Amino acid sequence: MAREITYLSDVYLITCVVESGLADKIVDAATNVGAQGATINYARGTGIRDRMGLLGVTIDEQKEIIRIIVSKEQSNRIFEAMFLAGNLDTPGKGIMWMVKLDRVATHIPKDVIKRAKG
Repeated sequence: MAREITYLSDVYLITCVVESGLADKIVDAATNVGAQGATINYARGTGIRDRMGLLGVTIDEQKEIIRIIVSKEQSNRIFEAMFLAGNLDTPGKGIMWMVKLDRVATHIPKDVIKRAKG
């Protein structure tokens, strides 16, 4: 049986780095507006917390990193939901960014491919 790779294009990777304990709330907000899932990793941050400490804001060095791959059509809606759920307009809560991916490959059910083609 011949194997084929179906590549997805017009997809974006949203990455969000937040203080420990916020990831579940942010992922819930993303899935509520259409995200299909997320990857969460744990990390330790350095640097910015020293400067922020001077402003009287305590920054936890333990971080959660959320990564979600989304379609172009979903990208802004999911990005905004994550930003708001994480209160990223508050100093010290975190940072997020979105980049366009060249290609993504994974299992895609045949009926989904047929619907996409036509």
